[in-house]
Amino acid sequence: MEEVGGLLAAGEKALGDGDWVAALAAFGSDGVCETAEGLSGLGNAQWWLGDVRAAFSSWERAYALFRRTDPAEAVFLALGLSMLYDANFGDRAAAQGWAARAVRVAAEVDDPVVVAWASLARAGAADDTSAAAVLSEAAYEVGAEAGDRDLELCALSLWGAALINLGQIIEGTALLDEALAGALGGEGARPDTVVLASCLLMRSCVRGGDYLRVVQWVRSLDAFIARYGCPYLHSSCRASYGGVLVSTGDWPRAEDELNAAMELARDALPTVQAEAAAFLAELRLAQGRVGEARQLLTGFEDRTVVRPVLAAVYLAAGEVPMAVSLVRRQLDGSPPLEEARLREVLGSAYLASGDVAGAAAEAERLSGLGTTTDSGLIAARAARLCGRTLLAQGDCRAAVARLAAAQTWFGLLEMPLEVARTRMMLAQAMAPYDPAPAVAEARIALAVFEDLGAAADADAAAAWLRAAGATAARVGPRGMGLLTKREHDVLAVLAEGLPNPEIAARLYISRRTVEHHVASILSKLGVRNRTEAAAYLTRVDE
Repeated sequence: MEEVGGLLAAGEKALGDGDWVAALAAFGSDGVCETAEGLSGLGNAQWWLGDVRAAFSSWERAYALFRRTDPAEAVFLALGLSMLYDANFGDRAAAQGWAARAVRVAAEVDDPVVVAWASLARAGAADDTSAAAVLSEAAYEVGAEAGDRDLELCALSLWGAALINLGQIIEGTALLDEALAGALGGEGARPDTVVLASCLLMRSCVRGGDYLRVVQWVRSLDAFIARYGCPYLHSSCRASYGGVLVSTGDWPRAEDELNAAMELARDALPTVQAEAAAFLAELRLAQGRVGEARQLLTGFEDRTVVRPVLAAVYLAAGEVPMAVSLVRRQLDGSPPLEEARLREVLGSAYLASGDVAGAAAEAERLSGLGTTTDSGLIAARAARLCGRTLLAQGDCRAAVARLAAAQTWFGLLEMPLEVARTRMMLAQAMAPYDPAPAVAEARIALAVFEDLGAAADADAAAAWLRAAGATAARVGPRGMGLLTKREHDVLAVLAEGLPNPEIAARLYISRRTVEHHVASILSKLGVRNRTEAAAYLTRVDE
């Protein structure tokens, strides 16, 4: 027993230091891994090291032991299992089951703080966003009064996320900022508090289009990451981070993060797999690779998270009736931020089919939605659709005013692709009465499209410039300069026409590593397939 006690203490110290390998060794030792404390610590080490399935098995065994010996600790494990079943696997049934168990066991403990922690499990698993906000606020008050900083900060995070889902962006974001500041400032005793606060802020900001805030906070996480590792261990958080990188124009890193998210989601339920696929499809759509975007979404068409992207894919492919039908079915009950995306797609579909009146009606609804929320992203979408509708109606000067406003909003949101797309619309609106500045605007947009690797947008911009009588040679994306040395090696062998197994053998790397490098090369070069990548290398060599 003395030896077990020493190993438990060593394991706890290793967890506190972020030394997950040492913690795994201590908690996994004979005798230690048969205790509730040892299994709980073992699960923590396994989770941080990426062995998610093993972590859940350890935690569930620890719960069963704690249920008999220490019900309060059983509540904390049930809370963690509830939140992580949802975040890692998208298993809402398991999440709600563990939340219910946490609440029932907490009632037996009859400690206000333990009961408040259990209510956070209910908040995290709740389908009713208003109820989640109420539960989180109440738990925050208990934590603040009792001096339990981890409870206070976790409650603030869940409360803020719920408010953002309700469209109260400013208030919700302020709570998330406060929670993460307190967690990184060392107020909490658990690194898990930082994980929860940062992941909830990440996902909420992605939904709200507040990408600059995410970028700023990621920089603030440097010291935490150096000690403990990256907090984005859930597939859903990893996918959201990839989505941030897509929207802010860092597409090479987005490629890496989203491929990693797809790998993490392999063991998850379809809900989480669909979320990762949706973000990667967004990247492919931005790159103009419509067919690949559609392929990624195959099998997930009925998932709510996929439908806005799928509608945009239909629209990009010219399948306007399919886009309209999908959006109309999805609109009922959509939260404000998702509704705004859908209404802009619907308005674009109406414009593509020549139904200007339908587009105008959607622009009016979208503008009305903007007045009921404080979201800059909704304001940007509303202004852009209004501008496009005015342009279709022939009111170019009014269109310019609305499109300029949209461009400003998208710029504030750090969304370069959307800024460039709006700039092209602005050029089209200016052209009838101010052609020279219109051409200048289009040239700027083309340069951004080229730099990002947005091939379809760049082709369209170049064609518009040529039609306007201006020269517009396509120079290609940043491409080769972004490839790593190993990616250059893979591309050179790929250009010889070799399949992945032979590339792997030639370079002494695994087939999966080759697949990863090839996907990254295609993304960075802005090409659609291996043949185009080989042709790109030939042009560069010439």
